[in-house]
Amino acid sequence: MISGTEQILVVIQARKGSTRLPGKILMPLAGEPLLVRMYERVVSSDADLKAVIATTEEKEDDEVEDLCRAYDMECFRGHPYDLLDRHYKTALAYGAKHVAKIPSDCPLICPDVIKRVADFYLSNIGKYDYVSNLHPATYPDGNDVEVMPFEILETAWKEAGRDFEREHTTPYIWEDPQRFRLGNVEWETGLDFSMSHRMTIDYPEDYEFIKAVYEELYPVKKNFTLCDIMLLLERKPEIKDINSKYAGVNWYRHHLGELKTITHEHTKQG
Repeated sequence: MISGTEQILVVIQARKGSTRLPGKILMPLAGEPLLVRMYERVVSSDADLKAVIATTEEKEDDEVEDLCRAYDMECFRGHPYDLLDRHYKTALAYGAKHVAKIPSDCPLICPDVIKRVADFYLSNIGKYDYVSNLHPATYPDGNDVEVMPFEILETAWKEAGRDFEREHTTPYIWEDPQRFRLGNVEWETGLDFSMSHRMTIDYPEDYEFIKAVYEELYPVKKNFTLCDIMLLLERKPEIKDINSKYAGVNWYRHHLGELKTITHEHTKQG
């Protein structure tokens, strides 16, 4: 069970299978599996939160559960393809009042960004049904944080019917701003690097980029921040170039005909 009435349960959806980069969550970063390094970054945030890995009931993800057990990470197993169902049932199992989504493909997620979004949500309880830093996005891709009351997640779980709404967990909510009260946290720099800087993992080049960042920053400062990464990329632009051809590529591109609040300006074809 989750402790603290206003504590946020962060659900990190993770599975071993991946179409473009199988086993990416187990790839090594600074001597440990990528998922472990990401979990470390999430729980290092000063925000009032608890994190759990939500993997699938598929046999191949026994390895994910074993990994969680070995590294003392909370683990829940659920539906392999209906991620909304898995997210909801994780929150239900932990008795969460507030639920966050941070994807497992964000191993460079900044602890300070997590805290900023979480604090905004907690300081405005009752004012918003959903808070994120994605609608519109301004942070570099890979710093995704979404928070909502359990009741709103439950509403989406009960009512969402389209495949992409079930697969991506929250579109049913943020696609309907007339019904749901949406809050957004923009990057405090005033910049918008959401389409120009890529810090998520989906392709081999992404892994090489993330590994290079870790090799530069982790030995000096384990909980390095987004600011540290940006300064590194200024010093060594060749690191940014590693996966720059995929900057702006995201899942929206497959659903432009179905999404009402997303246009071609929010995605690029990979």
